[in-house]
Amino acid sequence: MSFNYLALGDSYTIGEQVPVYENFPYQTIQLLRRQFPDMIFHGAEIVAKTGWTTDELLEGIAKTRLNQHYDFVSLLIGVNNQYRGREVANYREELTALMEKAIVFANHLPEKVFVLSIPDWGVTPFAEGRDRKQIAAEIDAYNGVLEEVTRLKGCHYIDITSSQRLEGDLKEFLAEDGLHPSGLEYQKWAKALCNAITKQL
Repeated sequence: MSFNYLALGDSYTIGEQVPVYENFPYQTIQLLRRQFPDMIFHGAEIVAKTGWTTDELLEGIAKTRLNQHYDFVSLLIGVNNQYRGREVANYREELTALMEKAIVFANHLPEKVFVLSIPDWGVTPFAEGRDRKQIAAEIDAYNGVLEEVTRLKGCHYIDITSSQRLEGDLKEFLAEDGLHPSGLEYQKWAKALCNAITKQL
C-alpha cells in the first residue's frame, strides 16, 4: 500500500527558518515510515508560503498543478489573517472554502482531512512590546471558528496551540528569528498529526 499527503498552509507548514527536513509535514512522513515499514509513504506535497492568508492560499491552490486525490490532507492557516487585523467572519468564509477544497482533495472523505490549530505568536520574543493578551484573545477567537468549522465538516481538529503556548518562548523551541518554531516544536505537531493519521490507517 502507498499513501500520498498534501499539506496546505503558510510559514508554519513550510517550516520558515528551519531546514526542510525539520518542518512538520516532513517529520510526519518520517514517523509514519518508521511506524509502518511495510507501507510506502510518499514525500509531502506542500502548497504554502510565508505570509499567506486564507484568500492567498486559495489563490495558491488554484495556481498549482496537484493530484486529483490524496490519502490525507493537512490544513494550518489563519495566523496572518489575525496578524493583519482581518475580521473573524471573513476568516470563517474563506476557511470554509479551503476546507471544502481539502475534502475534495481527500477523495471527498472528510475523515482524511487534519486541521491544526493556529499557534499563538504572542508568546514568542517577537511579540515583545505588543499586547500579548489581546493577541491570545484573537488567536482563541480564530481557533474557536477553526474548530467549529472543522467539526461541522467532519474533519479532524488537532490542538497544537496549548502545548506551543507552554514552550513558545523557550529558545530551543524557536527558530533564530524568535518567531517561528524550531524543529523541536514541529516535532510535537508531527507526533500529534501522525497519531491522528494512524487511527485512520
